[in-house]
Amino acid sequence: MIDQIRWLGHGTFLVQADPIIYINPWRVIRTPFLADAILVSHDHYDHCSIADIRKLRGDHTLIIGNDRVAQQIPNTTILRPWQSMNIGRASIKAIPAYSPNDPRHPKEHGGLGFVISLNYFDIYYAGDTCITPEMDMIHPDIAILPIDGDGTLTPEDAAQVVQKLRPRWVIPSNWGATGEGATRLDAQRFQKLVGGRAQVIMPE
Repeated sequence: MIDQIRWLGHGTFLVQADPIIYINPWRVIRTPFLADAILVSHDHYDHCSIADIRKLRGDHTLIIGNDRVAQQIPNTTILRPWQSMNIGRASIKAIPAYSPNDPRHPKEHGGLGFVISLNYFDIYYAGDTCITPEMDMIHPDIAILPIDGDGTLTPEDAAQVVQKLRPRWVIPSNWGATGEGATRLDAQRFQKLVGGRAQVIMPE
């Protein structure tokens, strides 16, 4: 399963399986392989890009997000924390994603992470979040964690989450964008902090 997950930059991922699932598409290129589902964690511009969603959306594509996303994108299927739905062979569960002490991602905005259960693997996409007590209820095989510290996990925080969740694989996200933000050096620092607790997949 891990070889079917592609990092497309910043917080954007493609689960290249059946169904085809994109997460937070931003600055993506057009593709003939349209999404079966597009998961949108929250309404910030670099995660909820209407122009990029149009590139991937077909007649039967499901857009899944919270109510703030639905205000921007017509026909969004709203999931609230801990709700789940099935898309073909995949189960999608919404997980609270927020920063308890940072105004950029308050809990009341209803930000989401997602657990995608597919082919006997659980993939946890944390979304823009800090360490939260809800993480104690998640035991994924694969964890995708932000490391930018922009109201989210720092590399040090993300390493603590790896120790808490004990996934087999972990992928750092929210880095490599142009301008300010986390860099490859931050991702490499995260890799060193994780050590042998999980296999860190460093996207090219």
